[in-house]
Order: sequence, then structure tokens, then C-alpha cells
Amino acid sequence: MPKRSQRRLADSLDAPLQRALLARLRRAEGQVRGLARMVEERRYCPDVLTQISAVHESLRGVARLLMRNHLEHCATNALRSGDPARAQEVYAELTDLFYKHAR
Repeated sequence: MPKRSQRRLADSLDAPLQRALLARLRRAEGQVRGLARMVEERRYCPDVLTQISAVHESLRGVARLLMRNHLEHCATNALRSGDPARAQEVYAELTDLFYKHAR
């Protein structure tokens, strides 16, 4: 598997999906700024925690879209490449991703 410092690009990330991802991330960014304001204003802890849950859900939505795109394009292309080493890398990568995102 490539080192983290090595920059890799998605096999496919069409413009509509990219726009949708960026819109969701900008919305989550706004939610995080709102959280900071809530803390500055010393808002009631359960209210802040509720908003934190909303941010988590927003980011999970982004992750879900990215995971689907990765499976449809990057992983599928690697598995269909006929390169057993590349396939094994993708299996390891997917196993790690599923483990990290199943928490």
C-alpha cells in the first residue's frame, strides 16, 4: 500500500459528485463554526452535544458517498486489473476502511 505521504488520485470523481461532497463539507464546516459559538456562549452542554451529533452525521454522509465512489471506481478497477498484488492491496485497504468506519 502507498505511504501516506504519497499523493494518489481517485480513479473517478465526476463533477456532480464532487460538487455534492464539497457542499456537504461546507455545511459541516458551518456547523462546526456554530459549535464554537455555542461553546463561546457557554450554551447548555446537552445542546452542544446534540449539535456535535449532527456534525458527525453530516460527515458520515460525506464518507458514505466517498466509500460508494471508491467501491464503484477505484476498488473495482484495481480488482479487474488482473494484477494480484494490486488486488491484495485493495482488499487490505477495504478491510481497514470498513473497520475504521464501522465504529
